[in-house]
Amino acid sequence: MLTVSGLKRLHLRVSFDVRGGECVALQGPSGAGKTLLLRAIADLDPNDGAVRLDGQLRETMPAPAWRKQVTYLAAEPGWWAETVQDHFAAWDDALPLVERLRLPHDCASWPIQRLSTGERQRLALVRALVLQSRVLLLDEPTSALDTASAAAVEALIADRVSEGTSVIWTTHDDAQARRVGSRILRMNSGGGIEEHLT
Repeated sequence: MLTVSGLKRLHLRVSFDVRGGECVALQGPSGAGKTLLLRAIADLDPNDGAVRLDGQLRETMPAPAWRKQVTYLAAEPGWWAETVQDHFAAWDDALPLVERLRLPHDCASWPIQRLSTGERQRLALVRALVLQSRVLLLDEPTSALDTASAAAVEALIADRVSEGTSVIWTTHDDAQARRVGSRILRMNSGGGIEEHLT
């Protein structure tokens, strides 16, 4: 279980938990702090409060170890090498996920500059999924995708959830929030959260 207790970052003041094998949709107006919250949970920005994974405080492990278990996927992920394959330690491990997300197996050799926004989004998700993290923090992971590709992402994440992964998924799409989340956490402009059942 991921437990967030009294987390404070700029205007944010939140507490909630996410059970193992649960996907929670995170919604709210632009500027409410959804990305700030995910980045704070992943320990990418300074913040106060307690974040625990199965009772273990985040501070008790090195930040890189925490981020391998609690993985943040940015809405606009970074790319640092020339080709797709250069971003993966083992392309063979990534390939089944690549194909499931409706990308050709030969995209390994593609230069990053060739990729569309939607292709980058799906490949960044694959990059996160190969880590086999216990918690996924997904920031608008289907915002640039067509309906079929978005459905493929939803199905893949649903499989991970059924295997015990905890997920926080930000989306502006109300229908998607109801599809993917067992609960919806709505952020308000004051930095607080209200919980709603789907």
